[in-house]
Amino acid sequence: MPESVLVFAEHQGGKLSRPTWEAMAAGQNLAQQLGGTVSAVLLGHQIAALASELAALELEEVVCVDSPLLADYTPDGYAQALREVVQQKKPRLVVFSHTYLVRDFAPKLATSLQQALVSDCLGYRSEGGRLVFVRQVFQGKFVADVEFAGPPPHFVSFQAAAFREDSVRRGAAPAKITSLPTTLSADKVRTKPGERFRGAKQAVDLTQSEIIVAVGRGIKAPENIELAKKLAEALGAEIGASRPICDSGWLPMDRQVGSSGQTVAPKLYVALGISGAIQHMVGMKGSRTVVAINKDKEAPIFEAATYGIVGDLFEIVPALTEEIKKLNASI
Repeated sequence: MPESVLVFAEHQGGKLSRPTWEAMAAGQNLAQQLGGTVSAVLLGHQIAALASELAALELEEVVCVDSPLLADYTPDGYAQALREVVQQKKPRLVVFSHTYLVRDFAPKLATSLQQALVSDCLGYRSEGGRLVFVRQVFQGKFVADVEFAGPPPHFVSFQAAAFREDSVRRGAAPAKITSLPTTLSADKVRTKPGERFRGAKQAVDLTQSEIIVAVGRGIKAPENIELAKKLAEALGAEIGASRPICDSGWLPMDRQVGSSGQTVAPKLYVALGISGAIQHMVGMKGSRTVVAINKDKEAPIFEAATYGIVGDLFEIVPALTEEIKKLNASI
């Protein structure tokens, strides 16, 4: 049985996307667990520079499929091109990050090979040499353990922030870059690319934010969100929120962090008046540093906090904002 792992490298606008690095970290972790090798696969047109960037990682090889028909993403083109790579390389696992693009074509790819896709996983564990993947069900109320049945290849996607992008290992020497041809022809591509999807008009992509100031029900009233916005401005941060805030219409839905919103992994996450319901915690668990301010010392958010402040946010936040402004002025 092959013990290799193949990681799909997603790119947009000539740059590797942030989820790609998370997927690479997942692939390296899985390959180490299996005692096997990990490689990356890159689809597109004129992708030599991206391939060289990937080759700096600790990989067996970077497999490139370069074709004008892959210059723009289409589910038909990507599914066929990647299917040909999988059939030739015969990996045990094909790993994706659970992005909109992957959600669109990966089920088609897996089905074309009569395989299943275990999607949106939180992580995995090894039990007696078996890989058990963990994913949420019923909107995050429960988690399920899932194992693959039957021979590989097996397809799995991981939720954003399931693995940290800064945990990717770099290689001592550049990885081999291999170009593979594709039999993809224009008549096999049935769709024409349109404008790239956005979840909402003028939506913010919190997954790309390095600093987030998030508000919960402890903010009490919509007019009080201005306190959080002033702190966010001083920190150079984006504003996020728990579900009740967005459900109440105090902030737009694209600001929601959690199992039914965005999953984020900023360098700094400041939680203001957020109790820490499991649905919210799932969305921010990948944060590197968490600062929680809540007057309830028993709030679950403190279990995830790097630093916790028990107190009235209406007293603490203005003082904190002023101190940060002073610090910014002195730099």
